[in-house]
Amino acid sequence: MSATVAGPPGRTGDDPDRAGSAAPAAAPAQPERRTRRRILGAQPLGILFSAPYLVFVILVFAWPIVFAVWMSFQDYFFAAPGADVERPFVGFENYVEVLTDPDVWQSFGNVGVFLLINVPLTVVLSIVLATALNSVVHARTFFRVSYYVPYVTASVAVVAVWLFLFSSNGLVNNVLGPLAPQPSWLINSALAMPTIALFVTWKGLGFYILLYLAALQNVPKELYESVSTDGGGRIRQFFSVTVPGVRPATLLVVLLSTITGANLFTEPYLLTGGGGPNGASTSPVLLIYQRGIEQGNPDVAAAIGVILILFVLVIAWLQRRFVGGDET
Repeated sequence: MSATVAGPPGRTGDDPDRAGSAAPAAAPAQPERRTRRRILGAQPLGILFSAPYLVFVILVFAWPIVFAVWMSFQDYFFAAPGADVERPFVGFENYVEVLTDPDVWQSFGNVGVFLLINVPLTVVLSIVLATALNSVVHARTFFRVSYYVPYVTASVAVVAVWLFLFSSNGLVNNVLGPLAPQPSWLINSALAMPTIALFVTWKGLGFYILLYLAALQNVPKELYESVSTDGGGRIRQFFSVTVPGVRPATLLVVLLSTITGANLFTEPYLLTGGGGPNGASTSPVLLIYQRGIEQGNPDVAAAIGVILILFVLVIAWLQRRFVGGDET
């Protein structure tokens, strides 16, 4: 005598019609859910919380960039509010004017010199000082605040101190005596932009130190102990553990300092009286202000701005490629 054992629902031995009809009913829900998750993300509620900042980015960054690109292809000029004026399409005429202007090339060369000094100096000083501050036991808060104060101090106030230090009769020249450069720092064509680069490096150092301090908290202490056990000293620990451990922070510091340097405006405008001497410290953003506001050519200024954006994107891509590596 044989007995038929019934298996649990959904296994072999169930009604084939019922088993076959259950699978197609659930199938369409999976692609739909996958598509919704791809668009809205794992937590759709996050879109609601990020919406105000998204609107801010669109209004303050995205829309001005789109408008600048459109303006750069027009014969654009300022007019009274409500005035109906014709602004014809001129194609690449503004870009031809910009690319044949020696002042534009000089401004990009100036900011190139600035970045070559500012970015490496910022990275090296920030990571070294952050490592030193991370090992400080006493008065740690005092030292961290001391480095951060210049960053949050208004540029106008700090510029007055640097003018006092680096003017022709300033403290630095009085200390150097006969070794002081002639002409002085900020009115010397060869030294104006390097001096500005040193100023910007000093002023922004506190912010980048904080970024490295945050990154150092994620470096495992066991790695330092392992290197120490193998006989490695502080220098070997720094290059074998610290530098690789904060590599993502280094990429961030490089990108942020590059973007900040490319947008240089306040420092040359205040320190050298508008980009002097003879345009030796003029930055592209300062030139945009001069062409667009002072000279009334916003279409040419917009073309300079678009070229500057492309310049920064290329530099950022190269930095990501060679600094970030495959890990980023």
